[in-house]
Amino acid sequence: MSKEIINRVANSKIITIDLEDYYPKGQRHLLDIKNWLHEGLVLKEKEFRFSVDTFDWTKFNNGYVSVFCSSGAIIPTWAYLLIATKLKDNCIINIVGDLDYLEKCIFLDIVNSIDFSNFSGKSVVIKGCSKKNIPLDAYTQLINHLKPVAQRIMFGEACSTVPLYKK
Repeated sequence: MSKEIINRVANSKIITIDLEDYYPKGQRHLLDIKNWLHEGLVLKEKEFRFSVDTFDWTKFNNGYVSVFCSSGAIIPTWAYLLIATKLKDNCIINIVGDLDYLEKCIFLDIVNSIDFSNFSGKSVVIKGCSKKNIPLDAYTQLINHLKPVAQRIMFGEACSTVPLYKK
């Protein structure tokens, strides 16, 4: 006589959050403004504004843009703001920084948009394995939102978790 195998994990009331499920479509772009500077080092306002005005911003449509200057030149704040006014009409998010910082900003927006009331009083597993680049900071932000509402928080896979918090 054989016993029926019961999947206790599937039957549990544990909720799994997989940040990979929230991973947004859209290309990530790096915009280096070095070529818009005189000799790659000096910002001349008239030349810079001309470069900004004549640039094809549509290549960033529905994408995410990281603006930086690889030459190490000191760029005034207004120059980044001028670029942001152009990018705002074409991209989803634009930041000043590198691609790692861009991913952190993208996921900060994502985590902040989650309705955490659904996790109130529940046991939650934050799925750990991901095929996509999920910033470590996104998991930290997730904890910051879950701890006030969840009964238990675990990390890993539903069948093998590391306990993190229990109310």
